[in-house]
Amino acid sequence: MNEPGIPAAPRRRPEQPAFDRTAADRTSPASVRVAGVVSVLTVCGIGWAAGLDELLSSPGFRAWQTITVAVLVQALPFLLLGTLVSGAVNAFVPAHVFGRMLPRNPALAVPVASVAGVVLPGCECASVPVAGSLIRRGVTPAAAFAFLLSAPAINPVVLVSTAVAFPAAPEMVAARLVASLATSAVMGWLWLRFGRAEWLRMPVRHFGHEPGNNRWEDFRLGFQHDFLLAGGFLVLGAMAAATFNVTVPRSVIDTFAESPWLSVLFLAALAVVLAVCSEADAFLAASLTGFSPTARLAFMVVGPMVDLKLIALQAGTFGRAFAWRFSGATAVVAVACAALTGWWLL
Repeated sequence: MNEPGIPAAPRRRPEQPAFDRTAADRTSPASVRVAGVVSVLTVCGIGWAAGLDELLSSPGFRAWQTITVAVLVQALPFLLLGTLVSGAVNAFVPAHVFGRMLPRNPALAVPVASVAGVVLPGCECASVPVAGSLIRRGVTPAAAFAFLLSAPAINPVVLVSTAVAFPAAPEMVAARLVASLATSAVMGWLWLRFGRAEWLRMPVRHFGHEPGNNRWEDFRLGFQHDFLLAGGFLVLGAMAAATFNVTVPRSVIDTFAESPWLSVLFLAALAVVLAVCSEADAFLAASLTGFSPTARLAFMVVGPMVDLKLIALQAGTFGRAFAWRFSGATAVVAVACAALTGWWLL
């Protein structure tokens, strides 16, 4: 007899037996591998029948392959160095150290936090959980968000990679530093003035070293996570950049490149879609030779602060209400700062 208001538990029909976990577990890993090999061979056979061998030997594909490999070879050392240092900082430097560096006045803490971003060399993926950890430890959100934006954009690894990618244009390094600092500080002040607590879902996960854990294990796990995640996006970004260079007609590029504003907006949107790690985006920007220096600067300023993977990370850490508002505002401010800095320095 069930109590009033409580529905009766559904009865399992005799013809519908319970799920047999042991039967599912009997599927051997060997059969899965065989099925995977058969699938790959089938796809290769279909591709060969459709003339894939001719496509792979065509000049266009060889040019695409050359550009992709060149970008990866140039960028991987900086990506490796950046993720190594990022893993070390997050494993061996306590989070409260960052909080002690900031003034108590929130308005002053924002620019100091922007400059403090230089102490976290690494992928922008690491800056999101670090910013969440700072907020949990009492750092004002405006300063934490300024740090979140500046850390992947002005650290030494990124600036050195930019200098290597643009060896004949040292002013590009200075322009990237100025525009990125300006964007992070303006966004921090904007949050301080207009941000609302109900937009922000406070982070609950800890990032970095937990007391009692092995610091070297924390370092290994952090490095492994950052390198694999950022490396995957780097490969996709290099392939996308090569595809863009090979397949997009010159007339289309000229249409955007000839207009100062369209070229800036086009490369800013491209940076959001490609989602390339900040240690490597300078090499992709340098390969886009048909665009103006200001447009390529916009690509390097917007990319580390607003892209598809960062929007997803911010939504998972701080909530979707925050992510959409903050990312949209950051994109507008970053484009404006890049355009003004490019007009001034480039």
